[in-house]
Amino acid sequence: MLEARRVSVIVNNHNYGVFLREAIDSALNQTYRSLEVIVVDDGSTDDSRHIIRSYGDRIRSVFKDNGGQASTFNAGFARCRGDVVLFLDADDVLLPTAVETAVRFFADSAVVKVHWPLWLIDRDGRRTGEVLPRQPLADGDLREAVIHMGPDSYQGAPTSGNAWSRSFLLRVLPAPEADYRNGADGYLLTLAPLFGVMRAVGEPLGFYRVHERNQFWSASVDERNARSLLRYERRAVTLRQHLAVMGIHADPDDWKKRNPYYQWMDRLNRATDELKAVIPAGETFLLADEDQWGAQVLTGRRAIPFPESNGLYGGPPPDDTAAVREFERLHAAGAAFMVFGWPAFWWLDYYPSLNRQLHERFRRILQNDRLVVFDLRQTLKR
Repeated sequence: MLEARRVSVIVNNHNYGVFLREAIDSALNQTYRSLEVIVVDDGSTDDSRHIIRSYGDRIRSVFKDNGGQASTFNAGFARCRGDVVLFLDADDVLLPTAVETAVRFFADSAVVKVHWPLWLIDRDGRRTGEVLPRQPLADGDLREAVIHMGPDSYQGAPTSGNAWSRSFLLRVLPAPEADYRNGADGYLLTLAPLFGVMRAVGEPLGFYRVHERNQFWSASVDERNARSLLRYERRAVTLRQHLAVMGIHADPDDWKKRNPYYQWMDRLNRATDELKAVIPAGETFLLADEDQWGAQVLTGRRAIPFPESNGLYGGPPPDDTAAVREFERLHAAGAAFMVFGWPAFWWLDYYPSLNRQLHERFRRILQNDRLVVFDLRQTLKR
C-alpha cells in the first residue's frame, strides 16, 4: 500500500524567512498523508527561527550553526524516518500532489530517485511561463552512461524537484560538507545512477523561485559558469572515488573529452574571459548568441541581446535589411561593441550586408572559434 511508505520532506533554510512559510505550508498540505516535515535552519539571522517555532509540533525543527547546504542535508536526514526523502529549498514550493505522484514509483525497489520539472516563479510567486529544466529529464538505468561520460552527463532537476530512496541515501550520506557547502543536490545527482534506476515525471510538481537573493541566479553568466566548472571538478573527484571503491577505474580527463556539458562550460568560460579582456568595465555591448548564453553575460558590463525587443532577445532578423536597421538603431543608442558568439556565427554569412558594414566601418578586435568582436566606438577612416 502506498500510504504505508513513509515520506520525509526536509526543508533546508538560511535567511529565507520571507519565503519560508510558503515552503513549509506546501510540505504540510500534501495530499499524501503518511508524511513528516522537518525544517533545518542553517544559522539564520532573520526571523526564520520565529517562523519555524510558530508551527509547534506540526513539524520537527533542527536549529544549527551555519554550515552550508550539505550540512543541512546531513542534519535533516539524521532526524528523518522516511522511506522516501525530499529536500525542499526554503524559497521553493511543492504542488499538493507532488509527494503522492512521486512515491508511486518507489514501489519498484530498484528506483533510487524520482525527479520532475518545476515551474519558474519570480520573487512574488508569479509564474514566468518557463519550466526548469527546459530539456526532458533522464529516465531509466544510466549507470553505464555515467561511468563513461562522468558527472553532469544526464539531465536532472534542481533540489526541490527530486525524491530519493532511503536505501540510497544511507549509502552516500553524510555528504562531504566542505566540498558541498553549496550544491549538495549535485552530490546526490552525481552518485544516484551508480546505485539504481531513476524515473522522470513529465509534468511540473512544484515551483522554483528566481530572485535577487538566490546565490546562483543573481550572479552574471561568467560568475555562474565559473562556479559550475568548480562544481564539476568536485563532482568528478567524488564520482571517481566511489567508482574506485566499486573496483571501476575512471579517468576524469577522458570524461572532459566526452562530456558535451563540460565542453560547453569550458568554451563559454574561455569566451567570457576573452570578452572581459577586450570590453572595459562599464561598457555596453550587443550580443548575438541566439539567446543561448543568458541575459547578463559579463560582470560589470551591460549586454543587449541582438536583436532586442523590450529588453529581450527578439529572434533572428527576418532579412539582411532588418539586421542592418536593428544594428544601426542599437549603435545609435550607445552600444560600444558588437559581439558574435559561436552559436550565431552563421549570421555573418546569412546577413552579408551587416557583415560587410561591420568589417568596413569598425575595427575587428577579436576573432577565434568562440568569438568575433567589433569595436564600435570609432569609425574606421577609409
